[in-house]
Amino acid sequence: MTDPGRPPRDSGGRSGERGSVPRSILPGALAVHADASGEDGRVGGPVRRTARDWAVDALAFAWAVGIWAVLVSRLDTYDYLPDWLVALDAPLGAVACIALWWRRRFPLLLALIMVPVGALTNSGSGAGIVIILNLALRVPWQRSLPVLCAMIAAVAPYVLIYSVPYEGGWAAAVFVLAYFLVFFAWGSALRARRLLVLKLREDADRERTEHARRLAESRRAERTAIAREMHDVLAHRISLLSVHAGALAYRTRKSEAGSGAQLSGAEIAESAQVIRDNAHQALNELRDVLYVLRTDTDSGEPAPPQPDMADLLGLVDEARAAGQTVDYGAEVDSASEPPRPQLQRTAYRVVQEGLTNARKHAPGSPVKVRVYAGSPREEVTVEVSNPLPAGVAESEIPGAGAGLTGLHERVELDGGTLRHGSVDGTFTLSARLPWHSPPGR
Repeated sequence: MTDPGRPPRDSGGRSGERGSVPRSILPGALAVHADASGEDGRVGGPVRRTARDWAVDALAFAWAVGIWAVLVSRLDTYDYLPDWLVALDAPLGAVACIALWWRRRFPLLLALIMVPVGALTNSGSGAGIVIILNLALRVPWQRSLPVLCAMIAAVAPYVLIYSVPYEGGWAAAVFVLAYFLVFFAWGSALRARRLLVLKLREDADRERTEHARRLAESRRAERTAIAREMHDVLAHRISLLSVHAGALAYRTRKSEAGSGAQLSGAEIAESAQVIRDNAHQALNELRDVLYVLRTDTDSGEPAPPQPDMADLLGLVDEARAAGQTVDYGAEVDSASEPPRPQLQRTAYRVVQEGLTNARKHAPGSPVKVRVYAGSPREEVTVEVSNPLPAGVAESEIPGAGAGLTGLHERVELDGGTLRHGSVDGTFTLSARLPWHSPPGR
């Protein structure tokens, strides 16, 4: 909650300003951007006065004192008034003028005090104008309207006994009634406008907060998508590099120890070429991902081709070339209606992640890959399974489970479900993807 006695800081970190408007020229209730009704029901509650407030208070006091001085100078002309009423008029009017300095802090109390004072004095008319306007401005109408009625009722005897017979007839009565109603309506209009400004500011602050929240969520989603794409592209390729480099290092150590055949130059060159090709492929795939992330989708520029189910055989061949035993089978009838591109890309990533995990956590185990349509034109099932190694296998390739987390997010975004776990010594990664795009996607 905003401290009503302290000006807030705007988005630029500057105190005492709201946007480009200096705090000094705003009303105190708007300057602090307080709640639309304070704890005691007044607009903004008790606040520290701004330079504008001090100027307005000084002008209101000068106005009230000026009216008081003019009317006091004419008291001797009111020969139809009782002497006690004439004697009370000037001091009561002066008290009303001085009380204006507390009108912001105690608007309701000041108006209640003005009920008997207004019934006994003419010289307090200038102060009464300010007090009535201030009442309507700072107190809700449910409480200010009864006080206004009390003021009118209290002054009615004076009007009927003295004003109508001696001060202009019923026109004087109409003037007194208008005196109360006009300034009360003016204060009510100012209050409505001030509440509207506060409401608009609250809405703007709420919208800024919501925008910041949406922006943070968007950035978080973008970071997640980038991390997922990077992992899917690089984890598979880097794991292949690790396998080939590990095999080359293992055979080299064996050859140097004399327990294995010495590597020929051709074999070393072939292994180095495989490592180099995979490194180049990793760079190319990374470049494609970065291109997609950096390219404006509305620019009309063609995006680089994304992997699909037709590339699964090449993916399996790469795994086999790295030494994995892969049993691959696909049963998807796509002659009449090929699966949508997003489904094919997700299926490719599921197989890619499954092969990578098997290579990392179950090296040497045979891998079974199956892609088939469980229900024609309804869903495609992708399964990658491999026997678990005996005991606890220590992976030489570091991993934190981020691949399965990202894959789970990818499959859910595509409207599918992903399951993984081990049963009877076999680890299975299974994804079920809808043939057609889910509603709303």
